[in-house]
Amino acid sequence: MIIFDYNQVVISNLMEQIGSSKTQVEPNLVRHMILNTIRTYVKKFKETYGPEVVIACDNKNYWRKDIFPHYKAGRKKARDASGHDWVAIFDCLGQIKQELKDYSPYRVVEVETCEADDIIATLVQKYSATQKIMILSSDKDFAQLQRYPNVEQYSPILKKFIKEPLPLLQLKQLIIRGDKSDGVPNILTKDDVFVTGGRQKPITEAKIIGWMNQEPKEFCNEDMLRNFSRNETLIDLSKIPESLKEKILDTYDNAKGKTKQQFMNYMIANRLKNLIEVIDEF
Repeated sequence: MIIFDYNQVVISNLMEQIGSSKTQVEPNLVRHMILNTIRTYVKKFKETYGPEVVIACDNKNYWRKDIFPHYKAGRKKARDASGHDWVAIFDCLGQIKQELKDYSPYRVVEVETCEADDIIATLVQKYSATQKIMILSSDKDFAQLQRYPNVEQYSPILKKFIKEPLPLLQLKQLIIRGDKSDGVPNILTKDDVFVTGGRQKPITEAKIIGWMNQEPKEFCNEDMLRNFSRNETLIDLSKIPESLKEKILDTYDNAKGKTKQQFMNYMIANRLKNLIEVIDEF
């Protein structure tokens, strides 16, 4: 099984293409870029991990925000500062995501309140014991999934495999350190530090090393233990609510790829001549 982290792969590729320029998003060009990116990695990995391909998509609403309102709260501010027209970008990506659902030969999976991380983790937990799984994403959060058998991750940004020999220790470090890019503070710091413009309380490397062989209750006071639990719920992909896992698996089971002829007709309608010539590589 090959699983694409749709937004992560597509947005990183798009930003690489347009850089810091304020170029207006052109749907025809973005459509070609997305399809060609999928084709490139399907061709690269389908012999070992195929033939099934899953496109895992973020929903607009995140269940993590219900338990931690500051989750990813800084993303909009960072996007606004970039100068890009993110409304147009997300509209374009949403349009092409729907086209992939309607016309592509792949399972395109999107579930209300779930992120692509939840979909990928749930499929890994369900199927890794019986088949090889390739995760296509540069997101460091997926390194923890190498705790399961037959799971590998390839970073399209770094253009290399991400190898994590000690995934559970890496996960514990991530829980302790938090994840600033997602608005998750470290375990010494209060919830709203990033939205108020404050600074996190530093944690030395020596402390983290010392904590690796201890249980949280051995090195945490009451506040730290609360924050450890907060971060564990947000970061540890084994903590996804069971009700959401069931929805993900139901959606996956019902997401059927379309026929080669339907995909061909879609390409013809959108004048994707160069891709029609290599349609067997999809």
